[in-house]
Amino acid sequence: MNVNSPTLETLIDRRDRLLQILHSIGRCAVAFSGGIDSTVVARAAVEALGANAVAVTGRSSSIPQSEIDLAILIAKQIGIRHLIIDTQEFENEDYLRNDGARCYHCKSELYSRIESALPALGIETICSGANLDDQGDYRPGLTAAAEHRVRHPLQEAGFTKDDVRRLAHEWSLPTWDKPASPCLSSRIVPGLAVTPERTARVEQAEAWLREQGLRDFRVRYHEGDLARIEVPVEHIARLAELELRTLLVQHFRMLGFRYITLDLEGFRSGNMNALIDLSIRKRFE
Repeated sequence: MNVNSPTLETLIDRRDRLLQILHSIGRCAVAFSGGIDSTVVARAAVEALGANAVAVTGRSSSIPQSEIDLAILIAKQIGIRHLIIDTQEFENEDYLRNDGARCYHCKSELYSRIESALPALGIETICSGANLDDQGDYRPGLTAAAEHRVRHPLQEAGFTKDDVRRLAHEWSLPTWDKPASPCLSSRIVPGLAVTPERTARVEQAEAWLREQGLRDFRVRYHEGDLARIEVPVEHIARLAELELRTLLVQHFRMLGFRYITLDLEGFRSGNMNALIDLSIRKRFE
């Protein structure tokens, strides 16, 4: 946890503000991935609204089944009503094009599907897990959220990512230190079409690395069926050792990768944003 984490008193103030914001909303549907941010919002929503809060999880080929299973488990643990909806972003040519606006189309699809379910739930407001740190990154999904009038209670209450993890720890949430897990489509290099086959290949490759005891990593999918593996620098030497490297190459080749590379710079979250065309980036500034 960051040394600049808030004091307990400050955290309590922000927690209380979060609960007040959710209470003022009255009824809400939390866009719930099972990640730490949306889990904290869902947990707070249960405390503030009880049965008037529902968690909604989108399911598609861009989400690992393990993440869906985890979302189901966490929703049960925190006691929030949970709805799983199937999203159809893979039927959208703009999404498949993967030109840098993919996340916008994905979130637009998710929020549209949630909106269609709101009348039956007796709910008018969607809440996300976006925190203040998300404002400083390339986030087309926030543009989609604004178009669907999605509320961001963590941002409104002044929560940074460190604040979120600290509150999750105070609330004994099981995923308080869970690494970020963006959708599988985010592993596909911009400009290379997103397909269910490619996301499935990434999911299986990352599952294998996780079985080797790795925690923070990405398998980036590049043109020519090239896998670029990012792990923390301290784990690079281990993956390069003959025995594990041989097994890794064999497994990735079996999955359909033609070339397997190990990035010597190590794991860098969001580094493929630099490959997005500037004209696309400016659309979401």
